[in-house]
Amino acid sequence: MTNILLFAAGFGTRMGALTQDRPKPLIPVAGRALIDHTLDLARAVQPGLIAANLHYKADMLAAHLKPQGVALNVEQPNILETGGGLRAALPVLGPEPVVTMNTDAIWSGPNPVAQLLDAWDPDRMDALLMCVPVEQALGHSGQGDFTRDETGRITRGSGLIYGGVQILKTDRLAGIDEHAFSLNRLWDLMLADRRLYALRYPGRWCDVGTPEGITLAETLLTDV
Repeated sequence: MTNILLFAAGFGTRMGALTQDRPKPLIPVAGRALIDHTLDLARAVQPGLIAANLHYKADMLAAHLKPQGVALNVEQPNILETGGGLRAALPVLGPEPVVTMNTDAIWSGPNPVAQLLDAWDPDRMDALLMCVPVEQALGHSGQGDFTRDETGRITRGSGLIYGGVQILKTDRLAGIDEHAFSLNRLWDLMLADRRLYALRYPGRWCDVGTPEGITLAETLLTDV
Protein backbone atom coordinates (compact mmCIF):
# COMPACT_ATOMS: atom_id res chain seq x y z
CA MET A 1 0.00 0.00 0.00
CA THR A 2 1.19 3.50 -0.83
CA ASN A 3 2.09 5.88 1.98
CA ILE A 4 1.10 9.55 1.96
CA LEU A 5 2.89 12.68 3.22
CA LEU A 6 0.91 15.86 3.94
CA PHE A 7 2.94 19.06 3.65
CA ALA A 8 1.92 21.13 6.68
CA ALA A 9 5.11 22.88 7.78
CA GLY A 10 4.78 26.26 6.05
CA PHE A 11 4.31 29.70 7.63
CA GLY A 12 1.21 30.69 5.65
CA THR A 13 2.43 34.27 5.30
CA ARG A 14 -0.02 35.09 2.48
CA MET A 15 -2.86 34.57 4.98
CA GLY A 16 -1.74 37.64 6.92
CA ALA A 17 -3.32 38.00 10.35
CA LEU A 18 -5.16 34.68 10.05
CA THR A 19 -1.94 32.75 10.70
CA GLN A 20 -0.71 34.83 13.62
CA ASP A 21 -2.42 32.54 16.14
CA ARG A 22 -2.66 29.27 14.19
CA PRO A 23 -0.95 27.42 11.33
CA LYS A 24 -2.62 27.68 7.93
CA PRO A 25 -3.78 24.03 7.86
CA LEU A 26 -5.98 24.74 10.89
CA ILE A 27 -7.79 27.72 9.35
CA PRO A 28 -11.47 26.79 9.08
CA VAL A 29 -12.96 26.33 5.63
CA ALA A 30 -16.67 25.49 5.50
CA GLY A 31 -16.61 24.75 9.22
CA ARG A 32 -13.66 22.34 9.20
CA ALA A 33 -9.89 22.71 9.43
CA LEU A 34 -8.40 23.11 5.97
CA ILE A 35 -6.15 20.08 6.45
CA ASP A 36 -9.14 17.86 7.23
CA HIS A 37 -10.41 18.29 3.67
CA THR A 38 -7.07 16.91 2.48
CA LEU A 39 -7.22 14.10 5.02
CA ASP A 40 -10.59 13.02 3.59
CA LEU A 41 -8.99 12.50 0.17
CA ALA A 42 -6.01 10.67 1.67
CA ARG A 43 -8.08 8.30 3.79
CA ALA A 44 -10.40 7.44 0.92
CA VAL A 45 -7.64 5.49 -0.88
CA GLN A 46 -6.84 3.45 2.27
CA PRO A 47 -3.09 4.14 2.34
CA GLY A 48 -0.64 2.19 4.43
CA LEU A 49 0.31 5.30 6.40
CA ILE A 50 -0.51 9.01 6.48
CA ALA A 51 2.26 11.27 7.78
CA ALA A 52 2.63 15.05 8.01
CA ASN A 53 5.65 17.31 8.27
CA LEU A 54 5.31 20.15 10.78
CA HIS A 55 7.27 23.28 11.68
CA TYR A 56 5.28 26.49 12.23
CA LYS A 57 3.13 26.17 15.38
CA ALA A 58 3.85 22.45 15.29
CA ASP A 59 2.31 21.80 18.72
CA MET A 60 -1.11 22.99 17.57
CA LEU A 61 -1.04 20.82 14.48
CA ALA A 62 0.25 17.83 16.42
CA ALA A 63 -2.64 18.13 18.86
CA HIS A 64 -5.06 18.09 15.92
CA LEU A 65 -3.44 15.33 13.87
CA LYS A 66 -2.06 12.83 16.38
CA PRO A 67 -5.52 11.74 17.65
CA GLN A 68 -6.44 11.11 14.01
CA GLY A 69 -3.62 8.58 13.64
CA VAL A 70 -1.34 10.76 11.51
CA ALA A 71 2.40 10.11 11.94
CA LEU A 72 4.29 13.34 12.61
CA ASN A 73 7.71 14.55 11.51
CA VAL A 74 8.61 17.88 13.13
CA GLU A 75 11.25 19.93 11.32
CA GLN A 76 13.55 21.64 13.83
CA PRO A 77 15.26 24.00 14.18
CA ASN A 78 14.67 25.15 10.60
CA ILE A 79 12.04 24.46 7.99
CA LEU A 80 13.24 22.14 5.22
CA GLU A 81 10.95 23.11 2.28
CA THR A 82 9.15 20.41 0.29
CA GLY A 83 12.15 18.42 -0.93
CA GLY A 84 14.04 18.49 2.33
CA GLY A 85 10.84 17.79 4.23
CA LEU A 86 10.05 14.72 2.15
CA ARG A 87 13.60 13.41 2.52
CA ALA A 88 13.50 13.91 6.30
CA ALA A 89 10.25 11.91 6.48
CA LEU A 90 11.54 8.91 4.51
CA PRO A 91 12.45 6.90 7.63
CA VAL A 92 8.72 6.92 8.40
CA LEU A 93 7.45 6.66 4.82
CA GLY A 94 9.80 3.94 3.58
CA PRO A 95 11.60 3.48 0.24
CA GLU A 96 8.62 2.91 -2.07
CA PRO A 97 7.00 5.66 -4.19
CA VAL A 98 5.12 8.15 -2.01
CA VAL A 99 2.05 10.33 -2.53
CA THR A 100 2.60 13.92 -1.36
CA MET A 101 -0.26 16.34 -0.81
CA ASN A 102 -0.25 20.07 -0.20
CA THR A 103 -2.79 20.98 2.47
CA ASP A 104 -3.94 24.35 1.13
CA ALA A 105 -6.24 23.36 -1.73
CA ILE A 106 -9.85 22.28 -2.15
CA TRP A 107 -10.81 19.81 -4.88
CA SER A 108 -14.27 19.51 -6.44
CA GLY A 109 -14.62 16.38 -8.54
CA PRO A 110 -13.03 12.92 -8.53
CA ASN A 111 -10.50 12.07 -5.83
CA PRO A 112 -7.14 13.19 -7.29
CA VAL A 113 -5.19 10.65 -5.24
CA ALA A 114 -7.27 7.73 -6.53
CA GLN A 115 -6.83 8.94 -10.11
CA LEU A 116 -3.05 9.16 -9.73
CA LEU A 117 -2.79 5.69 -8.22
CA ASP A 118 -4.89 4.23 -11.06
CA ALA A 119 -2.66 5.82 -13.72
CA TRP A 120 0.75 5.30 -12.06
CA ASP A 121 3.21 3.42 -14.28
CA PRO A 122 6.62 3.20 -12.57
CA ASP A 123 8.22 1.64 -15.65
CA ARG A 124 7.70 4.92 -17.55
CA MET A 125 7.36 7.48 -14.77
CA ASP A 126 9.48 8.83 -11.96
CA ALA A 127 6.65 11.13 -10.88
CA LEU A 128 3.02 11.64 -11.85
CA LEU A 129 1.54 15.02 -10.93
CA MET A 130 -2.12 16.04 -10.80
CA CYS A 131 -2.39 19.26 -12.76
CA VAL A 132 -5.36 21.56 -13.22
CA PRO A 133 -6.17 23.42 -16.46
CA VAL A 134 -5.91 27.15 -15.81
CA GLU A 135 -9.56 27.71 -16.68
CA GLN A 136 -10.67 25.22 -13.98
CA ALA A 137 -8.65 26.82 -11.17
CA LEU A 138 -9.86 29.33 -8.60
CA GLY A 139 -7.73 31.63 -6.46
CA HIS A 140 -4.65 31.22 -8.62
CA SER A 141 -3.04 33.79 -10.91
CA GLY A 142 -0.64 33.13 -13.75
CA GLN A 143 -0.63 30.99 -16.86
CA GLY A 144 0.35 27.70 -15.25
CA ASP A 145 3.42 25.62 -14.50
CA PHE A 146 3.53 22.89 -17.15
CA THR A 147 2.61 21.90 -20.68
CA ARG A 148 1.52 18.30 -21.32
CA ASP A 149 1.91 16.29 -24.53
CA GLU A 150 -0.36 13.54 -25.84
CA THR A 151 1.55 10.85 -23.90
CA GLY A 152 1.11 12.65 -20.58
CA ARG A 153 4.74 13.76 -20.37
CA ILE A 154 5.16 17.35 -19.14
CA THR A 155 7.64 20.17 -19.59
CA ARG A 156 7.86 23.60 -17.99
CA GLY A 157 5.34 25.85 -19.66
CA SER A 158 1.82 27.20 -19.49
CA GLY A 159 -1.68 25.80 -19.47
CA LEU A 160 -1.60 23.49 -16.44
CA ILE A 161 -1.21 24.39 -12.75
CA TYR A 162 0.36 21.87 -10.40
CA GLY A 163 -2.47 21.13 -7.98
CA GLY A 164 -0.30 19.96 -5.10
CA VAL A 165 -0.89 16.19 -5.28
CA GLN A 166 1.58 13.73 -6.84
CA ILE A 167 3.06 10.26 -6.62
CA LEU A 168 6.83 10.06 -7.01
CA LYS A 169 9.91 7.95 -6.53
CA THR A 170 12.21 9.25 -3.80
CA ASP A 171 15.55 7.51 -4.39
CA ARG A 172 17.20 10.56 -6.00
CA LEU A 173 16.62 12.73 -2.94
CA ALA A 174 19.73 11.24 -1.35
CA GLY A 175 21.91 12.80 -4.05
CA ILE A 176 20.80 16.42 -3.50
CA ASP A 177 23.37 18.32 -1.46
CA GLU A 178 21.21 21.05 0.08
CA HIS A 179 19.63 20.51 3.48
CA ALA A 180 16.51 22.55 2.66
CA PHE A 181 15.29 22.56 -0.94
CA SER A 182 12.21 22.53 -3.13
CA LEU A 183 10.91 19.44 -4.89
CA ASN A 184 11.51 21.42 -8.06
CA ARG A 185 15.11 20.21 -7.74
CA LEU A 186 13.92 16.61 -8.02
CA TRP A 187 11.48 17.43 -10.82
CA ASP A 188 14.32 19.00 -12.82
CA LEU A 189 16.23 15.71 -12.70
CA MET A 190 13.14 13.85 -13.88
CA LEU A 191 12.49 16.42 -16.61
CA ALA A 192 16.01 15.91 -17.92
CA ASP A 193 15.27 12.18 -18.25
CA ARG A 194 11.80 12.82 -19.74
CA ARG A 195 10.19 10.85 -16.92
CA LEU A 196 7.96 13.57 -15.41
CA TYR A 197 4.26 13.02 -16.20
CA ALA A 198 0.91 14.54 -15.28
CA LEU A 199 -2.80 13.94 -15.39
CA ARG A 200 -5.30 16.67 -16.28
CA TYR A 201 -7.79 17.03 -13.46
CA PRO A 202 -11.35 16.85 -14.81
CA GLY A 203 -12.97 18.84 -11.98
CA ARG A 204 -12.33 22.19 -10.35
CA TRP A 205 -9.70 23.23 -7.82
CA CYS A 206 -9.15 26.16 -5.50
CA ASP A 207 -5.89 27.48 -4.06
CA VAL A 208 -6.57 28.47 -0.44
CA GLY A 209 -3.42 30.52 0.01
CA THR A 210 -5.01 33.88 0.85
CA PRO A 211 -8.03 35.06 2.86
CA GLU A 212 -9.86 35.56 -0.43
CA GLY A 213 -9.21 31.93 -1.28
CA ILE A 214 -11.26 30.83 1.74
CA THR A 215 -14.39 32.45 0.34
CA LEU A 216 -13.75 30.97 -3.11
CA ALA A 217 -13.23 27.51 -1.61
CA GLU A 218 -16.39 27.68 0.45
CA THR A 219 -18.34 28.67 -2.65
CA LEU A 220 -16.80 25.78 -4.56
CA LEU A 221 -17.75 23.31 -1.81
CA THR A 222 -21.38 24.42 -1.82
CA ASP A 223 -21.60 24.52 -5.62
CA VAL A 224 -21.45 20.75 -6.16
